[in-house]
This record gives sequence, C-alpha cells and structure tokens, in this order.
Amino acid sequence: MAEKARVLSETQLEERLSRPTALSVEAMCSLGGDLLVLGAGGKMGPSLLRLARRSADAAGAAAGIAAASRFSTPGLADALRREGIEIHAGDLLDEGFRRTLPDAPNVLFMMGHKFSASDLPGTYWMMNVHVPGLLAEQFRRSRIVCFSSGNVYPFTRTGSPAPKEDAPIAPVGEYAWSVAGRERMLEYTSARHGTPVGLLRLNYAAECRYGVLVDLEEKIAAGRPIDLSVPELNFVWQGYANAVALRAFSLARSPAEILNVTGTERHRVRDLAMGLGRRLGVEPRFAGPEGDSSLVSDAARCRDLFGPPDVEAEELMDLVASWLQSGGRTLGKATKFHVRDGKY
Repeated sequence: MAEKARVLSETQLEERLSRPTALSVEAMCSLGGDLLVLGAGGKMGPSLLRLARRSADAAGAAAGIAAASRFSTPGLADALRREGIEIHAGDLLDEGFRRTLPDAPNVLFMMGHKFSASDLPGTYWMMNVHVPGLLAEQFRRSRIVCFSSGNVYPFTRTGSPAPKEDAPIAPVGEYAWSVAGRERMLEYTSARHGTPVGLLRLNYAAECRYGVLVDLEEKIAAGRPIDLSVPELNFVWQGYANAVALRAFSLARSPAEILNVTGTERHRVRDLAMGLGRRLGVEPRFAGPEGDSSLVSDAARCRDLFGPPDVEAEELMDLVASWLQSGGRTLGKATKFHVRDGKY
C-alpha cells in the first residue's frame, strides 16, 4: 500500500482532513470577511473549522473563524481555541444564546438531526426546520451556505440517470421531509430579504472514522452480512466536501442556489465490499436480494465548478482499510445507507 494512503493516528488524520488545497485556499481568498459556523461540533465541523483557519492563513486572508455549538466532546472547544477559532459554546435551541452570536458576513449552517429512533419525531422538525428558520432570519443580512442532503431526491432505478439539481424532490420518511423543510425555510428567507443562499445537497461524506466505507468494513471484519437492499451509492472525501462548502459562498444567490455535493461515481455496494474485503483479507458476506433502486445524485456540476476531490475513491478505500487494520478508532455513527423507508 502506498505511503500516501496510510494514516496511522488521529493527529495525522485531522492534519490530512484540514490540509489546505488549492480549492480551500481560493475559497478563503474570495470569502471577503469573517466566517461563522453554526452547529460546528459534529462529525464534519471540527475539520472544516481547521481547514478554514489553515487555508485563510495560507492565503494571507484576514478572515476570522468563529464556531457555535454545544461542543459536548470533552476538550474539543479548548483545542479549537488553541488553533485560532473563536468559540461560542451553547445550545442553538436557546434563544438567549442565539442572540449572543456575533454578526458575520458569511454564515455556514451545519446543524441538523437525523437519527431519532429514541427521540420524539418533533426533534427532526425543531432542529432541521424551526431553528434554521429562526437563524436564517437572524442572519438575513449575511451570505448563507447550508448543508442539506441528497435524501430529498427520489430513489433512482439502477441504470437510470441520477437526479441533477433541477430534479423534482420526493422525500421518503420524516427525516427527508424535514430536510426539505429546512431548504424551504432558507429559500423563503432568500426570497423575502434578498439573502444570498447556497444549499448543498450532500451524499455521504466519508473519512476513516465514519461513513459508508467504515460501515462496510466493520461488517466485513466482524463477519456480518451486508444488506444489498440499496445496491448503489455515492460518497466523497470529507475534506473535499468541506472545501466545497467554503468555496460555495461565491455561488450563494437569491433565489437560493442548489448544488449536489458527492462523488461523480455511482458505486455498487457489492463491488465496494469486495474491494474492501481484498484489502482486509476477508471474504464479505451478503444478505438478501440486491435492490433495484438507490438514493444517489448527479454531482457533475460540482466537479465542473471545483474540480475533482483531492482524495479519490480508491485512495479513500486504502485509507479506510489501513485505519481499521492499525486499530484506528471509529465514531460508532452508522450511516444506515441501506434503509429504504426513511426511518433512521
């Protein structure tokens, strides 16, 4: 395995995820002011903050980087402060906390809720619709980029073209409907106030600690069967998705602009499992018949605008396999990509 495809520690992984690229440096050059990231304590937020800070420094840009979140992971807020990030720790459900947030010309929405098996269904609508609507109104004079999801699209039959940005939405399940609701709240704010908005419909950001490849390799290593109900998927290196989010401020418009963010390849789940199995030296097991439709999207426009990911699919598979073989920690947050009824 090539040395470039090995990551042996979390420090190395965080460095790789936040390493400035031509795309991220260009993004910070063009940002034209400070950045506030809302909901920055989740899976993608910390590496995005580090990428923004390092890229601004590399560009010689004077942009300040601020983050708002509960920061429930011990030590995370302090670590980010040491790296030059302005931290606002609190609950975005709290109106008093929201009012303390600084004004910024560029605001990135990363808050959201997906897995509600043990929560009230209303959690989806509070976190994915109501709170983003309030925050959109609060920051109506800023440029807003918001992470959305490819879950708003209908399932695509195998062999048929995947949805582009202008395809009609057809959400399946309460989570997907609440994601569509978040988009509608941002679209309303954009139309009412002329707020420039960009909506990023992301399908499966991936790195070594979580994502569809980690889900597959953990099942393979444990000898558990892989469900083929959803036979295809898209995924993309998380560092690239974060760089696109930073660069997408230049796309923000009124009415709101939509961009699919994922890899341009549609991968068969069976082929991915076989490729990971070869790397791990384990024969994958499969369960049930292969389905005939999948939740995928067409990200050709993103690639045309911003170029290919700096880590492509084969290298990412090498990274994930080497991480598991070296005993790397995973986050225990399965994507549940095989779910067809929208109940996560």
